Amino acid sequence: MKSILFREIKSFFGSPIGYLVIAIFLLLNGLFLWVFEGEFNILNSGFADMTPFFTLAPWILLFLIPAVTMRSFSDEKKQGTIELLMTKPLSLWQIVNGKFLGAVVLIVMAILPTLIYVYTISDLSMKDSPIDLGNTLGSYFGLLFLIASYASIGIFTSTLSENQIVAFIVSVFLCFLFYYGFEGLSSLDFLKDGRDYVSRIGMEYHFKSMGRGVIDTRDVLYFVSVSFFFLTLTVQQLKALKS
Repeated sequence: MKSILFREIKSFFGSPIGYLVIAIFLLLNGLFLWVFEGEFNILNSGFADMTPFFTLAPWILLFLIPAVTMRSFSDEKKQGTIELLMTKPLSLWQIVNGKFLGAVVLIVMAILPTLIYVYTISDLSMKDSPIDLGNTLGSYFGLLFLIASYASIGIFTSTLSENQIVAFIVSVFLCFLFYYGFEGLSSLDFLKDGRDYVSRIGMEYHFKSMGRGVIDTRDVLYFVSVSFFFLTLTVQQLKALKS
């Protein structure tokens, strides 16, 4: 698995992809949080917290992570190297996990520089209203699980077609569905009796729950289950291709 992981990371930074993903993520967040006027501007919010960042980041990642993962198996299928990959002395789970962890590591590298935002806000805040580190750490923890869930969806959709654009579009749709789709459905009138149950199916509910600073095992189990589910589907899809 390590060989696949290092191979993925090397391929990301052996081409402009890795640098572009990190640069785009930091640039978009920097512009919305510190430059552009609007609801996401931290300086204009009057509050010493990272809420604007954690509101914006899932939507930016909803597009960036599929852009990273769309080539994982699509490119292998297009170039005809997937058969060679499967002949290596590695199980399908090791191959899938290697590619999955490679994508996660890249996105985490894009997230790490945003810790500067925490320091900046803490430094700018008044002594009687410091930044809530509990909520901030909980939100970062939730963001890591969200990244893993998005990446697992992207890895799965990359096995569905050798066309990277198709894999990207399907991945964005599924990430949107799981992040906001169920929350949106819960607002419909005919679902008002089961509104809370429907919203709990979506990632946004559990991400916001972790952002309150209390790590509930139910939220952790939800994200782990989503990631495991899509990685299992990926393995099953590869088994079908192998046979």
